[in-house]
Amino acid sequence: MALNQSYDLFFIFIFNLSLLFTLLPFSFSQTVADAPSPAADTCNGIFLSYAYTSGTKLKPTDPKHQPYRFESVLTVLNNGDEKLKSWRAFVGFKNDEYLVSASNAVLADGTSLPANVGNGTVFAGYPMTDLKTAIETAGDLDQIQVQVKLLGTQFGVAAPSVPLPETIHLANDGFLCPKPSLQGKSEMQVCCTKDPKFKTNVTVEDEFLPRQSGDLTIMYDVTRTYDSNYWAQVTISNHNPLGRLDNWKLSFDWMRDEFIYTMKGAYPYVVDSSDCIFGPQGQHYRDLDFGNVLNCERRPTIIDLPLTKANDTTMGMIPKCCRNGTILPPTMDPSKSSSVFQMQVFKMPPDLNRSELSPPQNWKINGTLNPNYKCGPPVRVSPSQFPDPSGLPSNTTVVASWQVVCNITRPKNASPKCCVSFSAYFNESVVPCPTCACGCPRNSANTCRANATAVLVPPEALLVPFENRTAITRAWADLKHFTVPNPMPCGDNCGVSINWHLSSDFSRGWSARITIFNWDETAFPDWFAAVQLNKATPGFQKMYSFNGTALELNGVNNTIFMQGLPGLNYIVAETDAANPQKDPRVPGKQQTVISFTKKTTPSINIAAGDGFPSKVFFNGEECALPSMLPTNSGNRKGSTTVISILIAVLVFMLVQQ
Repeated sequence: MALNQSYDLFFIFIFNLSLLFTLLPFSFSQTVADAPSPAADTCNGIFLSYAYTSGTKLKPTDPKHQPYRFESVLTVLNNGDEKLKSWRAFVGFKNDEYLVSASNAVLADGTSLPANVGNGTVFAGYPMTDLKTAIETAGDLDQIQVQVKLLGTQFGVAAPSVPLPETIHLANDGFLCPKPSLQGKSEMQVCCTKDPKFKTNVTVEDEFLPRQSGDLTIMYDVTRTYDSNYWAQVTISNHNPLGRLDNWKLSFDWMRDEFIYTMKGAYPYVVDSSDCIFGPQGQHYRDLDFGNVLNCERRPTIIDLPLTKANDTTMGMIPKCCRNGTILPPTMDPSKSSSVFQMQVFKMPPDLNRSELSPPQNWKINGTLNPNYKCGPPVRVSPSQFPDPSGLPSNTTVVASWQVVCNITRPKNASPKCCVSFSAYFNESVVPCPTCACGCPRNSANTCRANATAVLVPPEALLVPFENRTAITRAWADLKHFTVPNPMPCGDNCGVSINWHLSSDFSRGWSARITIFNWDETAFPDWFAAVQLNKATPGFQKMYSFNGTALELNGVNNTIFMQGLPGLNYIVAETDAANPQKDPRVPGKQQTVISFTKKTTPSINIAAGDGFPSKVFFNGEECALPSMLPTNSGNRKGSTTVISILIAVLVFMLVQQ
């Protein structure tokens, strides 16, 4: 009897235990899923998998664009024989995904979460950037594998369908990744192997990755370190011959509740310590006077100091600091192509020791009328070396260095900030800047047409603001029998406009005139412009009011770089006319004539288009170009030819007499 009761109790225990495992929360099953997939056993490279785990319908209900919550896991496993440094993985999202959070990774383009990733995105490791090998760790998954748990919103894919990405692959250089395969209906996998044809100057024994090249680089050098804080020097260097920054603003994300105590050479855009006082920083640093703290924002914005602070013993005295936010291209002035500042950063536990250093992430930099830069994540590089401050012939090595590489990019649907008009000696009309070249007002339907083609204007119309051109344009259209829409086309809304005028065309050479108009409230000191002439640049001879130089870009000699001569390197802002109540405002203006020879370009056809630029830049920003060129009707050229013949005949007759 007792034996039967024991068996009954044993089976009851087993039944309850199995029921317990059945009812365990998802977190337990996820822990089990953290182990590598069986398919990873056959991969002798870098194994990647993307597994969809769950999703629910979200409000609001929208049959055409229904949002759904999704949760998924991206796994990167190093099954190779070399350490994978600064791992990066591409996930080809395709369902208009909006990513809310991602563990153990950041977006490689420097975008902060939440963010739209519907066109695909690259993840970079954080805080674990390198994946060691199973050989050196005895297969420790915590060191050879990273799992990125993703949470976000996708649109249009309802159960039982699964919102998998288009593809996944390793984004590091030197690897070949085939098309991923499906594992069931909710997971895709791929094994990436080393490309035998890829050449690199990095050896396996190198502790750090080499410094990379880019349009602009940012060095984050830790110069001194203590238990609770450290000093970092930030160096912004411009490497693009046409890149530039004016009034630069630099921002980044602190990932571990760090805050800026003091700075030299730059300053926070907002000085505020309230986030520290009411946050965990105030609880930990009880004896610290937060009245002296400069900034406690999780994402601070840093601005440059004016020139007057360069020799300030408290805020300045840093080489290459305090230039009012201007970073020139190296082709213009190498000594002004970088900017430097220092800051004292306080850390938070558990990072309270000298060797625990973590750079900020998600870097972003921009200027006023400048190119758009997209920055990658900071990459650990070999420590920088600086000349010894004592003047001795030796170098001082910093504690640790990270490099951020930024490249010029034009975001989708982004509007330029400058535009170009074309005119020529053989046509009395000017082809103006395109309609809404730099954007249009939101409510423009009743006042102007945003989709109408810009109407040809007389040359004098370029001298007045667009809102004052209506009467001139209509009168010119009536005179030339042009069709004018009603309402009129919208303006270009550009702060800077540039007119390229074809002045002359002879058998041995030709000339053009370029005029720069500043319609903005901001003046442009040390300005520069550049034009790309695909066929005519080799014939460039001289500029008469600017300093012009033929520039070779990417091995092609097709660019002319120009800047103002001493005394002409400043374009003033738009100002009031002599009689503001009657006359329109007057733009800042600079102008020069450019001469060319045809000796090196004998087959060039100036009037047909070779005399007009294919690209125009102002202060690094690429300007919008007209959609058509001035037409050569032949009337003026023909009449000029007839007059020339008559003069030649008259001279011949006089000689005969």
